[in-house]
Amino acid sequence: MIKFITETAEYLQSKGFENPEIGIILGTGLGQLTDEIEVIAEVSYNHIPNFPTATVEFHKGKLIYGTLAGKKVIVMQGRFHVYEGYSLQDVTYPVRVMKQLGINTLLVSNASGAINLDFKKGELMLIDDHINLQGSSPLAFKGVEELGERFADMSAPYNLEINTKFKAIAKANNIKLHEGVYASVVGPQLETRAEYRMLKIIGADAVGMSTVPEIIVANHLNLKTAAISVLTDECDPNNLKPVNISEIIAMAGKAEPDMITLFKELIKSL
Repeated sequence: MIKFITETAEYLQSKGFENPEIGIILGTGLGQLTDEIEVIAEVSYNHIPNFPTATVEFHKGKLIYGTLAGKKVIVMQGRFHVYEGYSLQDVTYPVRVMKQLGINTLLVSNASGAINLDFKKGELMLIDDHINLQGSSPLAFKGVEELGERFADMSAPYNLEINTKFKAIAKANNIKLHEGVYASVVGPQLETRAEYRMLKIIGADAVGMSTVPEIIVANHLNLKTAAISVLTDECDPNNLKPVNISEIIAMAGKAEPDMITLFKELIKSL
């Protein structure tokens, strides 16, 4: 894997991706942040050596490099998921490449369902902790110790300093920002009523199909990490209605301006 990572990083450097400080992964329906970037270079995933290709129709599939709030950033416009048929190593490969290019911080966004019924769709949740329900680990492969400590510590996977800044920025901008636990499942099917009840019992405040693998690898690489969920639906098992994916995408777009404010103001402060 080291050979592949080096080859990918060298290709991106040849395209102008030089000395980024911050990596950003944008989730489902959350692509508008790229409009705020002074773009220096961008490459489609299918042109990048050893890179997976996004197969979900609302994930753009581009790696963008540029300046945001005075910092050099790399943005993944579209991410990869286990439900697309990728391994956890594939899903997290871009994080390893971004680290090789020089990032020290990884910021992640996702669209998720609210398990905590005090949280409403259209609001944001700062992830304080997570539950990995994807059935494996992105660190569970032969040779992982060549890339970092095999038994990566996960006692505090989300950076306390960054989370504290996020909360202060939200307060200053009158943005409702909950804080809670994110459960990551495989998908792509949505959850049953019984599964929503189980998730609540085990302590989840929101559920989605991403983020946790990338956060695990970021911690493996000693990157500072933080993540925000855009809550796109309310998962009440006693009043559950069929989910409309187009409504979820629309709700993500409605909540996105607040997330962009949080990300921009945070990056200014880093």
